[in-house]
Amino acid sequence: MDSVIDETRQILREYHLCDYCIGRMFASKLHLVSHKNLGEKIRKIIKQSKPKSCYLCKNLMPELGIFLNKILDMSKEYEFSTFLIGAILQPSILDRDDIIRSKFKLRGTAGIKSDVTREMGKQFGKRTRTRVDYQNPDIVFTIDFKKDQCDIKPKALVLQGRYTKEARGIPQKQESCNRCEGKGCFVCDFHGISGYNSVEGHIAKFLFEKFGAQQAKITWIGSEDESSLVLGNGRPFFVKLVNPHKRKIVLPKKIRLGSISILNLRVISKVPTEQIKFKTDVLLDISTEKHLVPEALKVLESLKDMPVSVNENLPWKNQKRVYAIKIKKIDTKSFTALLTLDGGIPLKRLVSGTNIEPSMSILLENVCRCTTFDFHKIVTSD
Repeated sequence: MDSVIDETRQILREYHLCDYCIGRMFASKLHLVSHKNLGEKIRKIIKQSKPKSCYLCKNLMPELGIFLNKILDMSKEYEFSTFLIGAILQPSILDRDDIIRSKFKLRGTAGIKSDVTREMGKQFGKRTRTRVDYQNPDIVFTIDFKKDQCDIKPKALVLQGRYTKEARGIPQKQESCNRCEGKGCFVCDFHGISGYNSVEGHIAKFLFEKFGAQQAKITWIGSEDESSLVLGNGRPFFVKLVNPHKRKIVLPKKIRLGSISILNLRVISKVPTEQIKFKTDVLLDISTEKHLVPEALKVLESLKDMPVSVNENLPWKNQKRVYAIKIKKIDTKSFTALLTLDGGIPLKRLVSGTNIEPSMSILLENVCRCTTFDFHKIVTSD
């Protein structure tokens, strides 16, 4: 401690420092946590009064409470268990800190920027009963001391679920806002979408209201037409909620949103990066150009286990399979087909034969058209 007192006297002969800055210079050397308490103790020993202004931090450290109250007010709207605080300081403060630490060879001394965030984090954690997390915090505060501003950024929330659609005429995707093209603006209330008249719109509106999120970015596992139904266990989807205010929401297993239902919605750690393979049971309504001769539909049974090649103008062929097929004749120019097949097969093209081999039109030697198709079951590979 004697050497610390001698070093402090040397420093204070040239620079007037506050208790925080004095304590920081020697806290690591003495293995102490409270920089302020150490600074007060050293000042008492050397019998020096506190300066009106700290040469190094310009009284930033003693006035951190002002900024603490700002982020406490901002945080009231958010739910979080962990946090991280970042700081932007005046370059002149950083320069003065470097000069003093270098001049007096104060090795191992934490920089003032680290001290600011450490002190703010300690006080904020006590007041909110939360803890600092340097790796994956629920919320990040950035305090710009240069501009006297505070920014808040909650971690995105990722959810996984399924949906069913029991009425026709509802598109899967919602068009982006015409004004901002999905970025978010005053016109769309910063949601980025044009409205709520789709599956995406219904889901997004529910999530906005429940989690107080700004945007909902949905990843779909497959797609359907506006006229299609999605029945059975529903279509899987993932959604990334941007700027959520709430995180701890208890969700029922089934959420009814009119003719749309969300099933087993839950929070997960992240959206999978690898492509998710899936199989689906789908019922197709098909009409033909020419009359169907007796027993003509039996030829379609050859689709089972036959490789289906989809031409997407790629240097390789995208091959998939049909695992099961059941055909039911309706009349001489229409029939239904219940298929179990790999996800990603374009169903209308499987019927018509456009850039796909084989197809129902080719096998029947009859021009076929799929009028509607409904999904009855979707099973993912995981």
